[in-house]
Amino acid sequence: MKPSVYRRPAKPLYAPVTRRRDFEALPKAESVEVVAVDRATECHVTPPDVAARMVRYLGAPGDKLTLEPSAGTGNLSRALIESGHSRYELVQVERHIRLAGMLHGFGSVINRCFLEYAAEARGKVEFPRVIMNPPFSDVRKHIAAALSLMGSGGHECAPRVVALVPLTFQHPDAEELEQLPDDTFANAKVRTKIIRIYR
Repeated sequence: MKPSVYRRPAKPLYAPVTRRRDFEALPKAESVEVVAVDRATECHVTPPDVAARMVRYLGAPGDKLTLEPSAGTGNLSRALIESGHSRYELVQVERHIRLAGMLHGFGSVINRCFLEYAAEARGKVEFPRVIMNPPFSDVRKHIAAALSLMGSGGHECAPRVVALVPLTFQHPDAEELEQLPDDTFANAKVRTKIIRIYR
């Protein structure tokens, strides 16, 4: 083979490239923080659409002190704020320390077990409004604790609690508002419903 085959050309070879400037700008990707909650907390996150409906069942926004026991990831709190309820009237109780730390943007946070908090607060504070998605295994205790903290708080309208509970939960004063689809909670094979109780 001839040595000239291996010689480089006298001038460098360039391929013409045309730069296009008509591409649409890509939106900046935002990272989503993943919150890992251990199974023992029984944190079943309320879907945003269900939370929004629960807030509507609770009633129109006003200057009424509102309690969210076992606030979890804050979906009920977020729905309250987005619908016009005041963050200054919202009290959230959550025992999981990391979840409690994420709730400060919505209102005041009490980092405690709700049952312990209710036992200490009974007779010292009245909540005209309660919205809750309690742990399913202790739902009766949590509903009873919430009802024990309810009162008019100086308002004329009847105090009320709106709760997401297992379908099997019964209370003599509970009004069943809707049954939720079976796949509402992927990690819990529990059929659920939304109820309202007036005091």
